Formats: sequence, C-alpha cells, structure tokens
Amino acid sequence: MSNRLSEAVSPYLLSHADNPVNWFPWGEDAFAEARQREVPLLVSIGYSTCHWCHVMARESFSDPGIADLLNENFVSVKVDREEHPDVDASYIAAAGAFTPNLGWPLNAFVTPDGKPFFAGTYWPPIALGQHPSFRQVLSAVLDAWSNRRTDVESTANAVAEALRASGTLPSDYARPASPPDAAEFAEAVDQLIGYEDPEFGGFGGAPKFPSAPVLDFLLERGAAGDADALALGRRCLDAIAGLNWTGVRPVSALRDCVEGGFFRYATRRDWTEPHYERMLYDNAQLLTAFTRLEQLEADESHAQLDVIEGIAAFLIEVMEQPGGGFASAQDSESTVNGLRVEGGYYLLDGAARVGQPPPALDEKLITGWNGLAIGALATAGFAFKREPWIDAARRAADALIARHLLPDGTVLRASVRGRPSTSSATLEDYGMLATALIQLSTATGEVEYALVARGLVDRVMAAGGAAPFGVPGGADPVLAAHGLALEVDPSEGAYPSGLSAMAGASYSLYLLTGYARYREASARVIEMLAPLALPRPISFGGTLAVASALSEPIRQLIVVTDDAHSALAAVARTSFHSGSLAVVLSREQAARFAEAGFELFARRVREGAYLCQNFVCRLPLTEAEELRSALAA
Repeated sequence: MSNRLSEAVSPYLLSHADNPVNWFPWGEDAFAEARQREVPLLVSIGYSTCHWCHVMARESFSDPGIADLLNENFVSVKVDREEHPDVDASYIAAAGAFTPNLGWPLNAFVTPDGKPFFAGTYWPPIALGQHPSFRQVLSAVLDAWSNRRTDVESTANAVAEALRASGTLPSDYARPASPPDAAEFAEAVDQLIGYEDPEFGGFGGAPKFPSAPVLDFLLERGAAGDADALALGRRCLDAIAGLNWTGVRPVSALRDCVEGGFFRYATRRDWTEPHYERMLYDNAQLLTAFTRLEQLEADESHAQLDVIEGIAAFLIEVMEQPGGGFASAQDSESTVNGLRVEGGYYLLDGAARVGQPPPALDEKLITGWNGLAIGALATAGFAFKREPWIDAARRAADALIARHLLPDGTVLRASVRGRPSTSSATLEDYGMLATALIQLSTATGEVEYALVARGLVDRVMAAGGAAPFGVPGGADPVLAAHGLALEVDPSEGAYPSGLSAMAGASYSLYLLTGYARYREASARVIEMLAPLALPRPISFGGTLAVASALSEPIRQLIVVTDDAHSALAAVARTSFHSGSLAVVLSREQAARFAEAGFELFARRVREGAYLCQNFVCRLPLTEAEELRSALAA
C-alpha cells in the first residue's frame, strides 16, 4: 500500500500517514481512482488540533478491520479543513442535508463525480444507544451504493443542485449600493441583547464561543455612539476574560492566565470546562477587541491591559514561528506525567508546566489567519506604543510577502517551515492579508505595506468580473471541475467571511486613497449581504462591522511629527471611530505616501495634527488639548 500522505505539508495529514487506511490527499487522482473502480469516496475532513478528529483516528482509522473495509470498497480522502477551507465549506454545506450536528471530523460519502449523498461527523467504533458505529455506517452506505444506486445518485444530484443554488450570485448584485441605516443597526443590537446570557455573559448556552466578529460589530457601533452596543460589548468581553462581570461571578476559564491565550470555546454555559485548543484567529480577533474597548472607554484603571498583554505574549512567545509568522493553532491534548490527556497541561501552574512538554503546535502559516494576527498586533502596538508587538507584526508580514506572495501576484494559502501547500488561496486570504498590511502601514508609517495591500485588492477586483471581487486564479480546481465550488460564500463562523474581509480591505484602502471605486466595491458587497446579515446579526458580525464603517461620516486623523512620543501622537493612539483611521508618521513618511498616490497625505508637510472630514482637512493643530476638543466635538 502506498503512503500518499507521507510527503504532505499539513500536520493533520501527516498524523494519518501511518494509518492502515489507504488515504489519498485532496486532488483529482482520488476521483479518477473512484471512477476507475466504480466505488464511492469517503472524504474525511478535520484539522490538527481537533480533539474528536484525534479520537476517531485512534479508534477507527487505526483499526485494521475498518481499514480493510474502507480500502476494499471506498476511495478514502483525507482533507485538512484549514488548508482547504473552500472544500470544507462546500461539503459542510452539503452535510446540512443529512445532519443538524455539523462539526469535525466531517465525513462525507460522495460519488466519483464529487457529489455527496450522505454525511455525518464523529462515529464511534461501537454503537452507543441510537448512535451507530462507524462500521455500521460504512456497511449501510455500501449496501445503498450496491443495491440502491439510482436512489443514491438521485440524492447526490439534488444535494449538488441545492449547493449550486446556495452559492450563486443574485441577479441584482450590481445595483447601486446603500448600506444599512442607524435604525437598522440599533435593531440588530437589540437582537444581540436578546441573545445575551444575563447570568454568565456572552451569547446563548453551552457550548459557548467568544463570537469575535459579533464583538467587532458591537465595538464599531459603540465607536459610532451607540451606548447600548458598547455596554453589551464590554459585558461580553468582561465575561469572556472573567473581569468586572456584574452577573453571578467572574468564573471564566476561557483565558489561560499563565500563558495569556484564550481557548476556543467553553463546554459549559458559565465559561468553565474549556475545549482547550487555542486558535490563532480567536486570539488575534480578541486582541483587537480588547484594544478597541480600552481605546473607547479610556478607563484609567486599564482593566483590559493585562488581558491585552497576555494575548500579545501568547502570540509572540508561543505561536510565532522561526523566520516570522504564526502557527495556526495549539493542540488541546498533551502528555502530562507520561499520560496523554486533553487540557492537562493547561491545568498546571507556571512552575509545573516547566517540566512538561507543551501541547503541539500546528505550524501551518495560514495567510488569512496570519493577517488577523498582524493586524491585531499592529493595532495594539500602535495604541499602547509597544514596539515589540509591532516588530512581531512586521516579521510576520515580511515572511508572508517573501513566501506567500507569488511572482504573478497571486497568494499561497499555507506553508509549513517554508514548504508551500498546493491548496488554493481564498478571498479570506487576500482580504485579511490586505487589511493587515494597511493596518501595519498606518501603525508604522511605512508605505511599502500599503502598496502591497493595494496590489492585492486591485488584483482581486480585476478577477471579479461582474462581481466586485473574485479569487485570482479561480476556485479550487477539483471543486470547480465537479461543479461544487461556491461562487459566493457569505457564511461567518469564528471569523469574517472572505467577502466581508475583502469589503473591509477595500474600504480601508479608500480611506487612504480617496478612490471611489474601492468604496463602491465594498458597498456593493454590503448591500448584497445586508438582507442576510441584519435579521441574523449573531451570524454576520464581520459583515455588519464593515457595514457600520460604511455608514458613518469619514474622519481621518493624521499626526505629522518627527517625535513619535509627542503629546499629539499620544492623543491619536487613543482615537477610534467607526469608519475612520488615525495615523502617526514623520514628514518624510507622509511625503512618501503622497508620492505613492495615497491622496490623503497630499500636502500634509507641516508638523501638526490634521483632522479631516471626508478628505477635507482643517489647518494643522499643534496642541494636544486642542486636538482632544476637536475629536470630542
């Protein structure tokens, strides 16, 4: 039996390389094999830090008997959902036709032409109550394939057609855009207040997630003057971190107070008993959220600062990789005193951890998720004048530009220790990286990052055709060949969708350039998504955050000074208003931005603070109190 996973880049695939299952990696070879043998495929999707993926690998995929059943009757494909998010999105959307309990591992049974006809998540090796064993599932699928092929193909065709319909652009996509108004945003905030857990904070019951994109929306509305949104955002963040919570008690165990990072979710409503994996995207977004809250509240107690410093330390000391960039996640399982256990390492104090091996990292550098981390560290580093945080953001940005930005202008999705993945980049990679480079550029005053961001946005806009944005090079070629690629995927889970990420990047570029086409592209996306997002704000926080930015009057603050520690610069670092930006840079840096075509900086050559409304700037202010008064007006 050939070991097709032994040369994989993905740590998740490598962890299955020694299974007795004859795995294929994602690719056309697997489908060609299934067509030649006239057998169905098992497409098994997971990721390296997924606890139940580990469990199923040990219980079932390492079992020689189950492996024989799979090898004889199926073509088995192992997919890292973080490496191939578009594959995961297509098959998890299809899986909703068969089970309401979506998650990972996701196991989809598909025809040789790629159409799913049955799917589920974890199946145990032995039946538990009404829950069948994996062997029983395989036998039932094989029976249906062998004896009821017509029914199988009918189901597969119906699911594939529904999938195509769900991912098709509406016919009115190109009509003039109009973002939601203040009343619609207030109604969305009221809905979120209705979802709040009044006893323990956050949204809903167990399991309970941080819902970072929703927090982004609430803080954007708070920055626009919505006191209810700001108060809800503060209560949620306090509950997540176990700070100043006004409910029953601050019991949150979601934060690792030793190393600073947050776990993915809590299995209980009171934020206890975490699922102990630590994801890059959660910690990056929470770093931004706590920073924004600190800026908005200007609380002299700086209650959030300890949390902020902890997240930044976790990103730099635990997640940063040699040569720059951040690992995608840290595992929930580890070996403690010779026993492999979930969460055991995190239950130890700092002294006890010294003698134990830390949980493994998934060392994939994922472009989009690194973008979130770069932007977060740049934003927090600027706000609190922490140069080491900005330096880490700069190292990661330089690593991605060097390794993931290809000569033709396209982007790699992922790499591990310099080895590139063959997976296709998605809109989230382009959008999150472009946004991050703009945030780093304005945090450092270095125009080069903004130029790279502008090139990325321009390329994605050029690939859009009738739509404002498209993936350069197209969708995953295997999905596209089988008609399963989602033309539009607006879904948001733990982080913004590719569409909302691109809309945010394009709008940020508009704030620097004044080029209307960037704002128009962003607004068209928001108009398309607003009918989906406004009735369901808990599921579309990233979209609504961009919509809020688009709806607000534009305020741009440029502090030109050769003294980065000046009082004017200090005021700018505390400034956060929805749909606006603040930047501190030297006279030389301002001139370089202007020369590069960023219109906002044209004629900003004198030292002082330029407060601009929609690109129309006042005469420069020279006193900090004068600037504070102008910002408060």
